[in-house]
Amino acid sequence: MNQIDWKNKLTSRKFWLAVAGLVVGVLALFQVDASISEQISGVILSLGSVVAYIVGEGLVDAAAVSTQEPPKSGEDAPNDKSAMQKTSQENR
Repeated sequence: MNQIDWKNKLTSRKFWLAVAGLVVGVLALFQVDASISEQISGVILSLGSVVAYIVGEGLVDAAAVSTQEPPKSGEDAPNDKSAMQKTSQENR
């Protein structure tokens, strides 16, 4: 059986519209006030935008890390504690 690609699913506008449509349909079934349904669907669509942004930025960051060259022999790594101390001392 195929696995669901949640990364692509959660960044899909179609997915979030389908979720909002489902929730609004269920709310209509239970005769919830229309203004409450509008607010809830707005929250769902906003949540979809935030999730898509976070996942997209994570993918960009992961791609940037994978393309960085490792430090050459004898050089400090960018996250090396001594390099951070040197930088903080230079900023004083």
